[in-house]
Parts: sequence; structure tokens; C-alpha cells
Amino acid sequence: MPPERKSATSSPENGQVPDSAAIRRHPTLFRAVRRRQNPRLRRSDITVTDEAAVKRAVKAASLGNAMEWFDFGIYAYLAGTIGRVFFPSGSDTAQLLSSFATFAVAFLVRPIGGMVFGPMGDKIGRKQVLALTMILMAVGTFAIGLIPSYAAIGFWSPLLLIVFRLLQGFSTGGEYGGASTFIAEYAPDKRRGFFGSFLELGTLAGYTGAAGLVTALTAWLGTDTMDAWGWRIPFLVAGPLGVVGLYLRLRLDDTPAFLKLEEGNVHVSEAANTVETTARGDLAKIFRAHWPTLVLCIALVGAYNINDYMLLSYMPTYLSDELHYSETHGLLILVATMVLLMLLINQVGRLSDRFGRRPLLMAGMLGFFFLSAPSFVLVRQGSLLAVSVGMVMLGLSLVCLLGTMSAALPAMFPTNVRYGSLSVGYNLSTSLFGGTTPLVITALIGATGSDMMPAYYSMAAALVGVVAVACMKETAQKPLAGSPPSVQTEEEAAALVEAQAPAPKF
Repeated sequence: MPPERKSATSSPENGQVPDSAAIRRHPTLFRAVRRRQNPRLRRSDITVTDEAAVKRAVKAASLGNAMEWFDFGIYAYLAGTIGRVFFPSGSDTAQLLSSFATFAVAFLVRPIGGMVFGPMGDKIGRKQVLALTMILMAVGTFAIGLIPSYAAIGFWSPLLLIVFRLLQGFSTGGEYGGASTFIAEYAPDKRRGFFGSFLELGTLAGYTGAAGLVTALTAWLGTDTMDAWGWRIPFLVAGPLGVVGLYLRLRLDDTPAFLKLEEGNVHVSEAANTVETTARGDLAKIFRAHWPTLVLCIALVGAYNINDYMLLSYMPTYLSDELHYSETHGLLILVATMVLLMLLINQVGRLSDRFGRRPLLMAGMLGFFFLSAPSFVLVRQGSLLAVSVGMVMLGLSLVCLLGTMSAALPAMFPTNVRYGSLSVGYNLSTSLFGGTTPLVITALIGATGSDMMPAYYSMAAALVGVVAVACMKETAQKPLAGSPPSVQTEEEAAALVEAQAPAPKF
């Protein structure tokens, strides 16, 4: 039986591919169909960014993010002290595991926070939700600084610690997805990598501030005084910092992309318009319609976060507990490494705008795969020079991811579900892989007796990351899905419109 001929009116619009013979017979009809599906951009469709507004948005999101991660980093750098204050035991390993288990508890509720705050940000706006997450994180961190020790109130002490860690984790569930979405939607398409890199600059600044404060207090007060009351100071600092972050975030307008979506003025293509008119903030739709991208996001973020938390959160504990470095020396080496990354991260963002997100991400993943083992061999040598070189090797691999990820991840999802989808995917992955990294590595070292387990765990994560990067689409210098192009000048907007004008026929 001969194959059924496709209808001359079939098109991608009704799920069928048009017959090439039909296209030749009816060229005018099919040109009209293509124009209807992909109408030319009008000047009013294109967003011309206000550079001053973009810089204010980047500053508010980045500084707020720095304060969030300052709050979160304090706990990681005080893990040993927290173990002694809240989990008294005869075993140092048991104390450390208890402390890291409480560290991981906050990550268990991060997906819940993402599922609550993400769709909320798609419904009521990015700005309001980011202000709310700032308040909750500051309250949770400040409250930890007020909890009496185990010696004072017994069982209630670790229980209260867990409650406020859960509040921290819940608020953080809406932070990264919202902050990265905020910057991505404000930035012009050709500089999204550069401006996005400031978000992770804020993360590093927060971690550096936390590590620096803990180091200074430990050196000044000594271990006994830190255990007695000094550990409370970094947590109590979170209160006034939270007020500053809230003020900065409330001063901003919402993103141009979200405001255009609210006004219904997005006019890029019929396919995009179909996406924009669906119910925003629908979790069921996120899982149903965007699950392939969610899976890719989870794999990419998992590989990134395992290496991120391994270096920035776990490494000081590794140096002090496994290699018997003093806590102060281990933190000082980490602070120096993070300062170096802060000097490089914006240049990595520029490179991702020029050469693409995938080459930079692939370089970072391959760096961890090939350099983790040599780096930990150097770190195990114990000398200051060897440890520093090993940390820098890991840091250079990490900065390729840090400087690129905050621009790459938001571009994976369309505007109407971007905050929700990214928050869900990012936090599911971070909970499963990132937050458990210190706990898993400590347990693996305890089970195997090998100090090289962090390197092997990092290499396995990087291998998953290589596959994920190979599967992702390149998004550099392209408009965000479901949003109109965003440019820096009126001249760029005019050139975009002119480029779509039909060529004159003579």
C-alpha cells in the first residue's frame, strides 16, 4: 500500500511536517504560514536596558546573595565548634558527623522552599519573593546565635538548632533561583555572562566574609572561648546584615522580562506566545512539560555543587581533622583561594559571553576530573606550598563553573516558569548532592580509611557534569526563552529590526 501523502496544509502547527512537494506547489501559502508562526520583531518588542538600572539590580541581587551565603557559610566553618557545643560525645568523629548531619538537614527542606518560593516568584514577581527569603534567612541565622548550649538545656538545644537550620534551608530554596533569574532578566543578551558572574562573586564574598570572621575570632579568642560564647558572634551579625539586604532589594523594580510578561506585550513568535499564556507558577506543568530540562539541570547542578561544597565548605574541616592542620591555618588558605577566585570570576563571565557557556563549563568539569587526584596528593603533603597549589588547582576548575553557571541555568527555562523551574531543579539537586557532600565524604573516609576519597567523589561528579554539558544547548548572546531580545542601545534594537526586513527584489 503506497504511503499516505501529507496534506498540503499540514504544518508544524498541527504536529505534522509539510510535504516538500506541497511547499513547491504552494510557496506563497507556506511563506504566509511561516510568517504567522515567526512574525518579525517590532521595535516595541525589544527591551533596551538601562545600564544604571542593570547595575543597581546586579548590586542588590549580588549583595543580598552574599549576605545569604555569609549566613549559610558560618555554620560550615564552625562545624567543629557546633559539634562540641550542641552534640557532646566521647568521639570527635561522632560530633563532626552530627554537626554535618545538621548541616545537611537544611538541604532536605530546600526543595520545599524552591517549590513554594519559585512558583510564587513566577506569580507575584521576583522582587517580593527575594525580599521574603532575605528576611527568613536573617531570622534563622540570628536565632541560632541565641540558642543555649546542650550543657544548659540538654536535648532542646540540638532540637532548636535543627528547627532554625530548617528555616535557613527553606529560605535558601528561593534564593539562588530568584537571584540568578533577577540578574539574567535585567542583563542585555550579549553581557548576561558578565553580569551573572557577579552573583557568584557575591557567593564567594559571603563565604570569604564568613571564613574571615570565624578565622579572626578563633585567632583572637582561642578555642575554649569560642566554644563558650565566641561562636555566637558571627550568627548574631546576620541580623543587621539582613536589614541592609532587605533595604537594597525593596528599592528595585521587578525585572523587565517579568513586567512585559505581566503586561502581555511579549511578541516573539507564536510558539513563544503559546508558552506565555499558560498558567504561571504551575508546579504540575513544570514537571510535566519541562522534565527533560529539569533532569539536565539536576545533573549539571549536582556535579557543580558537589565540587563547590567540597572545596568551599568541607576543605577546612578536611585540613584540620584529616591532616591535623590548625583550624585557623586551614581557613586562611581557603580565604586566600577564594580571594583569587573573586579576582578571576568576572573575567570568566566575559569569556562565556564571547566563547559560549558550554566551553567554559566543560573546561571546569574536565579540570575537576583530571586535576582532583593530583590536587589532593599535593594537599596531603601537608606543606603550606603544596596545600596552596592543590587548592588553587581545584579553585581554577571551580571558577570556570562559578563564572558561567548563573547565566547558563536561567536560560534553560522560559520566562513564565523560569523562577519556579530553576528553583525546583537547583534545590532538588543541591539537597541530594551538594548539602550531603561533607557528610558523605566524612563517612567515606571513616569507612575506607583513605584520605583520597574526596578526590574520587569529585571525579565521579565531574564525569556526570561532562555528560550534562555535552547535552545542553548553547545560550550565549541569545534572548532568554519566552522573552523578547534585550539589548544595550537603541542602535542595537534598530539593527535587529532592520536585519529581519525582507531583501528588496528587482
